[in-house]
Amino acid sequence: MRIGLFGGTFDPIHWGHLRSAEEVCEALSLDRILFIPASIPPHKKDQTTAPARDRLNMVRLAVAKNPRFSVSTVEIRRRGVSYSIDTLRYFANKSKGRDSYYFILGIDAFRDIASWKNFKQLFSFCHFVVTSRPGDGHTNPLAGAPVAVRKLFCYDFKEKIYRHRSGTYLYFVKLTDIAISASQIRKRVGAGKSIRYLLPWEVEAYIKKRNLYRDREEER
Repeated sequence: MRIGLFGGTFDPIHWGHLRSAEEVCEALSLDRILFIPASIPPHKKDQTTAPARDRLNMVRLAVAKNPRFSVSTVEIRRRGVSYSIDTLRYFANKSKGRDSYYFILGIDAFRDIASWKNFKQLFSFCHFVVTSRPGDGHTNPLAGAPVAVRKLFCYDFKEKIYRHRSGTYLYFVKLTDIAISASQIRKRVGAGKSIRYLLPWEVEAYIKKRNLYRDREEER
């Protein structure tokens, strides 16, 4: 199977995440997308506001109606800081070459990948899929990436794609511009404003039920 690995904080998951996954799935003819909520994201250790269990539950609610979407609890179960190197190694060992994995991340995250743990080893575990962001006109996934990252890839003129020395590929997928952010949603909830149509109604109902993203000082 061709499986997309879509990690993230998902604090909360919203239509931008879901549409991105749908378009990547279609563009690369993937059989399945695994959403992987982080336990503690390395670059956002002090920025997550909803507990890991709530973020996992919201992702489950959001993907329940799409037969090609499912959820992996590998990072939640592992606890501690969620390093991508550990997750990719886990799936590579689990598959033993039977499945092809495609790690999905936004272009901003990719440009910062040199700061990730053991980043040079990441690309040997699976293909990488870099997605566009609203308003960014670049179509080259290596545009703006550090020199240390660019040196790891060469351009395959026959396949018209960037290839890592291990044989994996680097894809770029131009997405429909949907300028929704999780931080925007959290701020709106905290301010008592509507978040309708920014995320699935099941997730909105869960946020209300669990009283997430509210200012605890105001509640007192």
